[in-house]
Amino acid sequence: MTQTLIILAAGASSRMKKSLADSQQSGLMVSNKALIALGSDKTPALDFLLHNAYGAGFKNVILVVAPEGLAFKERYGLAERGNSYKGLSIAYAYQHIPEGHVKPLGTADALLQTLKQHPDVAANEFVLCNADNLYSVTALERLRLCSDPNAMMSYARNALLFPIAKIRAFALLVVNAKQQLIQLEEKPDQQTTRDIEQRMGKLLVSMNLWKFNGPNIMQALERCPLHPTRQEKELPVAVQLMISDLNHAVHTLEIAEHVPDLTTAEDIALVEKQLGLNP
Repeated sequence: MTQTLIILAAGASSRMKKSLADSQQSGLMVSNKALIALGSDKTPALDFLLHNAYGAGFKNVILVVAPEGLAFKERYGLAERGNSYKGLSIAYAYQHIPEGHVKPLGTADALLQTLKQHPDVAANEFVLCNADNLYSVTALERLRLCSDPNAMMSYARNALLFPIAKIRAFALLVVNAKQQLIQLEEKPDQQTTRDIEQRMGKLLVSMNLWKFNGPNIMQALERCPLHPTRQEKELPVAVQLMISDLNHAVHTLEIAEHVPDLTTAEDIALVEKQLGLNP
């Protein structure tokens, strides 16, 4: 059980920015897709996730942002820690770009930097999620209350309202009879997708909603290699290391529901509709 939620919001949002530019929706251009205004009242997308986090019983939220995080601070509070926002205590962590690189080094690096900046969190359990996925109160609460030190939400593919091409942009899961994670297959091709479905009898998808024991995942993050092509340290690789090399089990909690997702400009109207914001 935990009351701390870490939200990854430091990504470059490159696909969203490119698609906004291509669609000439310049009025929607923002520094981060988590801050894209939704609905007629122009509420930032992140507000909907924070609302659900509060409903799920979280008290403390760490927003992982790019330095200096001014756009986030203008809305959620200027202090580094202890900002009060709609029942939540908001703190910040910063994903710095190392010398010799031009972009952030991925989700595993973002979490590692966060835990080093917040050693009190690193010593305990916490939930981790993306800023651009609007997870439900149910999913967040189930994971928050989970007694397993390391766990994740496992989404039934048939309940996700995405085309199969987008499903393959996520990671597919292979689990054992105890519902423990065996393998994460990141961005699988068509044949791998078919093989996993045949093996499992269904497709289970990671939407990057995790619960971690700080010391367990910290070891894996420190060992996580840089991807030779993408030049990123990827969280699924760190999780696989935690399972295979460090022998820390990850329990999966299956759920059958959709997760509104903001990746490109085309997703904005869909998310507004799914949230009931369209007239």
